[in-house]
Amino acid sequence: MWRAMAGNPVRFVLSRWPWRSLAYVVSSVAVISIAWLAIMPLVLFPPLLLLVGIPIGALERHRLGFMEPLAVPDPHAPAPPSGWAWVRLRVTEAATWRELGYCACLLSVLALLDLAAVFVLFICLLLLALPLLVGLGANVHIAVGTWTVETVGQACAVAGLAGVPATVVTLYGIGVLGGAQAAFAKWLLAPTGTELNRQVEELARSRGRLVNAFEAERRRIERDLHDGAQQHLVLLTMKLGLAERHMADADGRAGELVGEAHEQARLALTTLRDQIRGIHPQILTDLGLAEAVRELAERCPIPAEVDLDLPGRLPPEIESTAYFVVSEALTNAVRHAAATRIQISGRLAEQRLALTIVDDGRGGAEPSLGTGMRGLADRVAVVAGALEISSPQGGPTTVRIDLPCRYE
Repeated sequence: MWRAMAGNPVRFVLSRWPWRSLAYVVSSVAVISIAWLAIMPLVLFPPLLLLVGIPIGALERHRLGFMEPLAVPDPHAPAPPSGWAWVRLRVTEAATWRELGYCACLLSVLALLDLAAVFVLFICLLLLALPLLVGLGANVHIAVGTWTVETVGQACAVAGLAGVPATVVTLYGIGVLGGAQAAFAKWLLAPTGTELNRQVEELARSRGRLVNAFEAERRRIERDLHDGAQQHLVLLTMKLGLAERHMADADGRAGELVGEAHEQARLALTTLRDQIRGIHPQILTDLGLAEAVRELAERCPIPAEVDLDLPGRLPPEIESTAYFVVSEALTNAVRHAAATRIQISGRLAEQRLALTIVDDGRGGAEPSLGTGMRGLADRVAVVAGALEISSPQGGPTTVRIDLPCRYE
């Protein structure tokens, strides 16, 4: 708005900013009126006046949308929805007292300024409407010295010579008032640097709790499959094998059917083990990332070299994320890259894990075209990491991840 005011006056008057400023100032008058009506009964309960700024502050942050392109976040910390715990937290917050100070200014100084601006604009509108009022025969008496407005022509002269300039000046004044009031409100009602840092830390902690809960649930599913359905299939396979041996001489057809059932059970057991490994491999839980990656390399049909220098165990969510990135990179190299050799290397330095997977395939991988790579990027982003993929035509394809390893 300030840039618009500094430019062409006609362009400013015809822009959206005078209307935005007018809406902000007029709505301020409405808020002030409602606030006074709501506050008067609270005079009987003075302690409640300490919290009156909270709802007014929330409403004012919403009204700043008239003047500010970005929404102003709530500076308050999360609290219980009701009860004394909520009251105690709110009374001890600096944001509550800033809101109370703004409320006092809004209901006193700003109220007078906004009412005066609206009154002056009303007078300007009367001057602009003077020809219409005179033409309709309204009882309007305007005298300047010995000169009196009596005809429509005289009214048009007054509207053109006084009404139009006064309206333009008033619109500029309302723009200045609206912009200054919005800046003052944002200064008091927006979060400070300390409050923004607190909100960022809370978001990081909540994201960490979400990741840990996801990992715990995945491990529970893996454990249930491993200890439940897989054990039943193992026993079934053993019993079918014994039944096949006992029935081989009695009835050839029965033995053949049992043999087929035994083969199907064996395939089901193999599939279940592969699914369990895809959910969360037991070796990752027991021995850590380095051994789990070496097992991936051993099972890979393409020769894969592993060079992981890790001093010890990493946080579980970091190990899980790194493992599945390596697993997906190996799968892509086998299926799509026609690679003949893969190198996996990783180092831990300054509490960050840097992991690189390079294959000598044909390259040309485009992360934006595949959901697998987008899923890896999302998985890495959840733990505040970074994923970089370089895959020029002709190769090689290089996948790099950088993960923070902060120990609680």
